Amino acid sequence: MKLYVTVKSLGKRRPVLERRELLLAARPQTLRALIAEIVAGQVQAMLERQERGDLIPYLTANEIAEQGDNGKVGFGTVYGEAKPELEKATAAALLAYEDGLYKVFVQEEECTALDEPLRLEEGDELTLIRFTMLAGRLW
Repeated sequence: MKLYVTVKSLGKRRPVLERRELLLAARPQTLRALIAEIVAGQVQAMLERQERGDLIPYLTANEIAEQGDNGKVGFGTVYGEAKPELEKATAAALLAYEDGLYKVFVQEEECTALDEPLRLEEGDELTLIRFTMLAGRLW
């Protein structure tokens, strides 16, 4: 199943981070299953980056321009050898949702409960809004 994901971060100069194509193995029936599927894909991508280990990292002009549009230019190097654990990563993502650190919208309609039935169609627009914690002084 193919979805289009837009990630937004409130409280930053550039609130829209990027729009990506997301391929899912199966159609998730609930928001909990959708989050678990997204986390599984991200953990797999992290493992692949760790195993790749480029000898001489370099960026093309197109990669620099594309990353510059997103606000950060880097080689994508993974520092650290600890392998991510899928169960812990999924639990952390679900806890963050329950704590209100991000919201999920499907076709501009907010998903409010983790275990309610989720209606996803091929090519739907999925929006994730990450809230930024504010820090500062009282005076």
